[in-house]
Amino acid sequence: MVHDSALHQRRRPLTEPELDAIPWLRLLSKEEAQRAVDDLRITEALPGEFVCRMGRPVTYWFGVVDGLLKMSTDNAEGQTMTFTGVPPGGWFGEGTALKRETYRYNIQPLRKSHVAGLHVDTFHWLLDHSIGFNRFVMNQLNERLGQFIAAREIDRLTNPDIRVARSLAALFNPTLYPGVGEVLRITQQELAYLVGLSRQRVNEALTALAAEGSIRVEYGGLRILDLQALRSQVFKG
Repeated sequence: MVHDSALHQRRRPLTEPELDAIPWLRLLSKEEAQRAVDDLRITEALPGEFVCRMGRPVTYWFGVVDGLLKMSTDNAEGQTMTFTGVPPGGWFGEGTALKRETYRYNIQPLRKSHVAGLHVDTFHWLLDHSIGFNRFVMNQLNERLGQFIAAREIDRLTNPDIRVARSLAALFNPTLYPGVGEVLRITQQELAYLVGLSRQRVNEALTALAAEGSIRVEYGGLRILDLQALRSQVFKG
């Protein structure tokens, strides 16, 4: 199901709890849902493995059941630019799947993650037959467009606190990542990878956001206390 042979060999059907974690399944008719369930597969992805690799043709539409992935690209000088993280509940790559193109980015896990895949042919079958599925994909595309526009605006700023706030606001997006809820399971080192800062600098930014009452740092993750305040923090400066 994926470009790494080890990932492909580990694929299996989803369990009932894993299926319950897929937000778009409940939008389908009984026939549509059965078609999707029959096709869906899940695999365990480990740090260093590629779920998607730049230049490879699309074969599946992917979603994170649990864990944390990063979306990045490498430039001609070999430098890596991270676009965003993908936490639980997030499905990604619908634009590439729609156009049946090659990937323009890499997707890799920051920690052990379980990633589900729907074959691109079934993805297109659902687009042809399901109004609910179409609406879900349209909402995904619209929300992701807004996310990347905001990210481009913020990337022009140099304030590290704003970069951390921007990344957290994106990861707590309830439309793109409904599996996150109020608590994001992420370490400061993982957040540092996504933001492109040192762990120490990320810790300072989180301390400032906690003091403002936007988040609370908990064991193993971050709890959102005021999402609107976190989002408005992005546009200060």
